[in-house]
Amino acid sequence: MNHIWKARGNKRAERFKPVVFLTLLALLASPGSSAGAQTAPGTCAQSCILTQADTGEVLYEKNADSKMLIASTTKMLTALVVLDKCDLRERVLISNDFPPVEGSSMYIKPGETLTVSDLLYGMMLASGNDAAVALARYVSGSVEAFADLMNARAEALGCTGSHFVNPNGLDAEAHYSTARDLALIAREALNNETFKMIVSTKYMSAAGRSLKNHNKLLWNCPGTVGVKTGYTESAGRSLVSGCERDGMRLICVTLNDPDDWKDHTSLYNWAYDHYSVVKIRREDVTFGTLPVISGLKNEVPVQAAEDFAALCQKGDEVAIVVEAPQFIYAPAQAGQRVGVIKVMVNGETVKTIELVYGETVKLDPDIPLTNWEKLRRLIVREEKTVVTYKNGEI
Repeated sequence: MNHIWKARGNKRAERFKPVVFLTLLALLASPGSSAGAQTAPGTCAQSCILTQADTGEVLYEKNADSKMLIASTTKMLTALVVLDKCDLRERVLISNDFPPVEGSSMYIKPGETLTVSDLLYGMMLASGNDAAVALARYVSGSVEAFADLMNARAEALGCTGSHFVNPNGLDAEAHYSTARDLALIAREALNNETFKMIVSTKYMSAAGRSLKNHNKLLWNCPGTVGVKTGYTESAGRSLVSGCERDGMRLICVTLNDPDDWKDHTSLYNWAYDHYSVVKIRREDVTFGTLPVISGLKNEVPVQAAEDFAALCQKGDEVAIVVEAPQFIYAPAQAGQRVGVIKVMVNGETVKTIELVYGETVKLDPDIPLTNWEKLRRLIVREEKTVVTYKNGEI
């Protein structure tokens, strides 16, 4: 790809110069290995699910749609609603009629003022039930009104087996969820960078209080990024966690699991041993540049028109096939289709994505176009160069 094309007006353009920044993590296992031949380790949980966060695919599940008491894992949704409605710097006055709240606490006192940030850290790290109630009353005026917001947010996420009546997860007959729904909530929440920052924090000083995250996986399981622990005598031990290794994000939920730390760790280790993910991100993946003739610039970047992620087994053969012109004539409009990207797994196309211009390049008004050149434009646009990136290499 070192040929040089001459353009009118002494402009110069190289042929298609592909540059790819992909997370292609397949083919890390030895030839012939198969994740499908391996079964997930068992768990002690009454209900469990393990999902891939980018694709939503389920790697393992056990009674994932059973409606269960979920204890303080409720607070993921509480935090998500609060972050929808509030700025972290907003100040919350704890009223003199603030009710006593049973269970774990960050020990807020009537009459004091805390920021939304203080309360979120107190709720998510120390699992403060009082902090959850304070946030609910601040956002909606009452726990009941806030629960309506929680239910609406959960429904919008596609949760079908959940109902919430309080912001902290204390036992109530009409307060329940499923492992599958909690995975959906965690997936949405971890896409919020502020939420992710809070739940991945091990230690924090907030409003004069020293807080320590209850989630032991942050210390003991490599790649853990949160999310929330929970326990009541009726619910048993509940745990929702997220983990990221080698560019693949997983979410694990266990409900009523007496050995949750071990179960989450073993499920993650199993999944990362046998699966990988291929990703194409619109915002940070550039498929090189195309030479531009008769333009105000000599080249234009091209990129994927959409995000894409696919779960693969270790041992799968992954290839990215890019079909694009050798060069183009100006003008080029940002977002306009110029070719296609094909994602292939084991020789089969699993996704075709449009390849588009990453920016606009205008026609140079100082370069006249003959009728022949105008006709040639139409012909050249149909000529394609096919470049294949196999296993992440050019």
